[in-house]
Amino acid sequence: MRTSLARTLSMGVLAVAAGGMLVACGSDDSTATGVPTTTTTTTAESSTTSATTSASESTTSAAVTSPGEAATAPPEQPQPVPEDFPGATQAPMDDRGQAFLEELKKGGVTPAGNGEIAISTATYICSAQSQGVAPDEISTFVTANVGVEASASGTQITAEQAGETAQLYITAAQNTICKA
Repeated sequence: MRTSLARTLSMGVLAVAAGGMLVACGSDDSTATGVPTTTTTTTAESSTTSATTSASESTTSAAVTSPGEAATAPPEQPQPVPEDFPGATQAPMDDRGQAFLEELKKGGVTPAGNGEIAISTATYICSAQSQGVAPDEISTFVTANVGVEASASGTQITAEQAGETAQLYITAAQNTICKA
């Protein structure tokens, strides 16, 4: 009991000390004050046959700069938004994507929405397999996506159902999307 109390108090003291150090770091004031100055030193030497003399001149002047072109340029006029903004709302589906969705439906799986999540998952499956990702990693990712898709469609499924559906996705993707 004493050890846990001492440990708790030590952590509290450390937290207060760390907070104090952060506060002591200074303010976030980054404004410059005063007028910038430029100092120029010029040395002039002259020599004569009888004696050598040297003189030093020092000049200090305030450097005044005018605002750049960007500060004096008129503001840009906003461009009108194109009529087709933000573009197509659905990705075009090719024959392989359609075949993939059909194979899922034959297996008893109804993809959410227009099937974009399912096709995205199938694309991942093919890409991961071509890159040599371990099958259990692919299965884990696909199982998670199946759960997301089920949630998107308002369906609740168990972990076992998600695992079985993931295997259907993998098989369907290998038979349709990955065969290019």
